[in-house]
Amino acid sequence: NESFPRFFLRVLWHCPPSAWSAEAAMLGRRGLPWWHRTNPFWRYAALQAAFLGLALGLGGWAGLGLFLIQAFTAIWQLELVNYIEHYGLTRRHLGDGKYEHVQPRHSWNADQRASNWLLINLQRHSDHHYKPDRRFPVLQTYAPDEAPQLPFGYPVMTMAAMIPPLWRRIMNPRVRDWRRRNYPDIRDWQPYNKARNPVA
Repeated sequence: NESFPRFFLRVLWHCPPSAWSAEAAMLGRRGLPWWHRTNPFWRYAALQAAFLGLALGLGGWAGLGLFLIQAFTAIWQLELVNYIEHYGLTRRHLGDGKYEHVQPRHSWNADQRASNWLLINLQRHSDHHYKPDRRFPVLQTYAPDEAPQLPFGYPVMTMAAMIPPLWRRIMNPRVRDWRRRNYPDIRDWQPYNKARNPVA
């Protein structure tokens, strides 16, 4: 039931510190401190500063403002697509922070030919996760019994996601059906809904 606006704010608030922690942990496993020069966050910060400086230098304050608006719009669009691709779906928690392997059933597909052409098969999203080394032009589609299907293509679904009551009316019955078919033994979905790792 999480609306896109709430999801978007949560992503903006939690993802940067989470990514920083993950990178620091990876460096730690190599015996390096978080501030080591190989931490890619230093490159990210330098690139961001360079682009902000370039926008300001080329366009003045208006150029900087336009750059920030386009950056925000790009992040918003990316997360909107991320939201519709994964809404209500999860993998079984196996304990100790581990989850079952990714299967085609763990993300929504939208097998509409025109928008797949336009989006380089992005709507064949299950295959993108299931076979991450497969290039976008050759992503495969799955039958509805193998991977859940969105009722419309991404253009329609992203607009619907901006109207939470409409989105829930379209998607919540599909999520409930997916849960019954794939995980009939899970009766309490609250820990999954609240992003708390169940002990199962």
